[in-house]
Amino acid sequence: SCSLLGDTGAMKWTWVLVAVLLSFGGLSLGKESLDFPEYDGKDRVHDLNAKNYKSVMKKYDVMVVYYHDHPGSSRVAQRQFEIEEMALELAAQVLDEFDDEDIGVGLIDAKHDKVVAKKLGLDESDSVFIFTDDEVIEYDGEFAADTLVEFIYDVLEDPVEIIDNSRELKGFENIEEDIKLVGYFKSHKSEHFEAYADAAEEFHPHIKFFATFSPKIAKALELKLNEVDFYEPFMDDPVVIPGKPYTEDELVDFIEDNDRPTLRKLQPHNMYEIWEDDVDGEHIIAFAEEADPDGFEFLEILKQVAEDNTDNPDLSIVWIDPDDFPLLLPHWEKTFGIDLSSPQIGVVDADDADSVWLDMDDGDDLPSVDELEDWIEDVLSGKIDPDDDDDDDDDDDDDDDDDDDDDDDDDDDDDDDDDDDDDDDDDDDDDDDDDDDDDDDDDDDDDDDDDDDDDDDDDDDDDDDDDDDDDDDDDY
Repeated sequence: SCSLLGDTGAMKWTWVLVAVLLSFGGLSLGKESLDFPEYDGKDRVHDLNAKNYKSVMKKYDVMVVYYHDHPGSSRVAQRQFEIEEMALELAAQVLDEFDDEDIGVGLIDAKHDKVVAKKLGLDESDSVFIFTDDEVIEYDGEFAADTLVEFIYDVLEDPVEIIDNSRELKGFENIEEDIKLVGYFKSHKSEHFEAYADAAEEFHPHIKFFATFSPKIAKALELKLNEVDFYEPFMDDPVVIPGKPYTEDELVDFIEDNDRPTLRKLQPHNMYEIWEDDVDGEHIIAFAEEADPDGFEFLEILKQVAEDNTDNPDLSIVWIDPDDFPLLLPHWEKTFGIDLSSPQIGVVDADDADSVWLDMDDGDDLPSVDELEDWIEDVLSGKIDPDDDDDDDDDDDDDDDDDDDDDDDDDDDDDDDDDDDDDDDDDDDDDDDDDDDDDDDDDDDDDDDDDDDDDDDDDDDDDDDDDDDDDDDDDY
C-alpha cells in the first residue's frame, strides 16, 4: 500500500517516507517517461461522501480513489495532505486528456466518510485504489503524479499481451526487470488460453503475461502447445510450469508460490510492495548504478549469484539503482553510513533501518561471486545480523545504569541526614498552606464550571454550522 503514516508506517520507515515527500517537491517537473504539464488550476478531484459517491463514480469508466487519514489540526499533516491533493489534481489533469476511457479521481476522508469506504470495501487508509469494471486494484507505488498515471495506463492495458512477430518477440526478450510469463495456445477461443487470461487478471498489472498463437514464435521460445514458461527477473532461462494444460487455479497457485524473485529491482511503482515483502524482517539491499562501469560489473555479479541460488526460497536481493532516486542519496548515505558513489551491499532491518554492510573499501576490486555468496550465507545463517548492534547498545546502556546507581546510592546517604532535620519544619508550614489552598480551589472550580458550560454551548453551535456547510459542499 502507499500508506504514509498508517499502521504499516513502521515497515516503510523514514527513507521510504522521505522518498514520497520528496517526490512531491518536483511534481510539475515529471520524469523523462512522461512529459508532465504545469497544473492549470482547475479542480478535478472529487470529495466523495455518502450523498454523492454513487453518482460521481457512475460518471467514469475508471475511478481512482485516495482513502486518506483525516489531517486534523496538525500543520505538518495539513501541509502533507495539501501536497497529496496537488499530486492527485495533476494526475487528474493528465488523465482528463485520455481518449479511450473516462477516468475520475476522488478523495475519501477516513474520519468523516468511513461509511463510504466500508461500502466500497476499503479497509486500509492512506491508500490509493483503482476501480475498473468489477475489480479493485491497490496501488503500491510512490505517491507521485507521473508514477501513478503510468500505473493507471498499465491497468488499462489488456492483461495478456499477444506476441505476433519478431519485433514483438524482441520486446518481450528485452524485459528483464520484471516477472513475466509466456504461453503458446491454439487461438483466442482456446479454453486453455481462457484459463491463462483469467489467471492474468488476478495479477494484472503487477505481473506481465504474454501469449502467442504463432508456431514460429513458439518455436523460437521453445514452447509446446498449451505450455507456459515462467521467467524470474534477470534470469535468461525460464521455468516450465509443470502439468500442462493448466486450470486457472493451478496457474495462480504456481505464481503465488514463486512471486518473490531471487533478485528484484526497487522501482517507483513497486517500492511499498517490495519493502513489505521482507524475509524474516530483513532485506538484503544492493546499491549499483547500472550506467556506471563498477555498478554494471557489480550488477552482473549479483545476477550470477541470483542464478546460482535461484532455488533458495530464503534469498531475495533488492537492487536499487541510485539514478532512480537521486533526491534520496544523501539520506541513505547518512542513515546507512555508506558512500553511494560506489556499489554497496548490506542487510537491513525492515523495521528500524539497522544495517550491516559488506566492507568493499579495500582497493578497487569488487567481491567475486564466491566471496559474495559466502557473505550472503553468513547473513542467511544469522552470523551477520543487523540486530547485533541493538544488543551492543543495550549492553552499553546497562553499564551506564550500573554506574549511575552507584553514584545515586552515595548521594542518598549524604542527603538522608539533612532531610530528617528539615522535615519537621516543613510539616508545620504545609498544614497552613493546605488550608488556604483548599479555599482558593473551591472558588476556582465554580468559575471553571461556568466557563465550561459556556464553551460547550459555543462548540455545539459551531458543530451544527460545520455540518450544514459540509452538506452544502458535498452536493453536486
